[in-house]
Amino acid sequence: MFQIVIDTREKEPYSFGCPSERRKLHAGDYSVVGYEHAVAVERKSLSDFLHTVVHDGERFAAELEKLKRFVAACIVVEADLDRLLRGELNAQLRSVSPQALLGFALNIIHRQDIPVFWCGSRPAAAIFTEQYLRMFVRAQLGDIACPNP
Repeated sequence: MFQIVIDTREKEPYSFGCPSERRKLHAGDYSVVGYEHAVAVERKSLSDFLHTVVHDGERFAAELEKLKRFVAACIVVEADLDRLLRGELNAQLRSVSPQALLGFALNIIHRQDIPVFWCGSRPAAAIFTEQYLRMFVRAQLGDIACPNP
């Protein structure tokens, strides 16, 4: 059975359309039972992403190093990139420009080889996270092991 693992340190966990359990993960905020060291999703709100890349770079770099060892890992940002670049989210950015924040994301993609997905909103990021994890399992085991909800 497909079951998502939610890290115990995740303060506002997503709700999914499948079973889930809370357990400490080595890296990331979400994974799948039986694949905890193979696949992970790191969730970030826009303010959390901003704080992490600007003010907590060393700790985040260590987290990215862990994620790089996974078969599949990504970062989901609960924000709309188009709105960010049009300046509609500047109130949340404080003194960092939208282009600089995009630069941080592109640096993660190119230097760490970890994709960053701008999911638009928290509900969209939750759906994306579940489907990302499901697709990983499908790739490993085939469609029979992981039917659609």
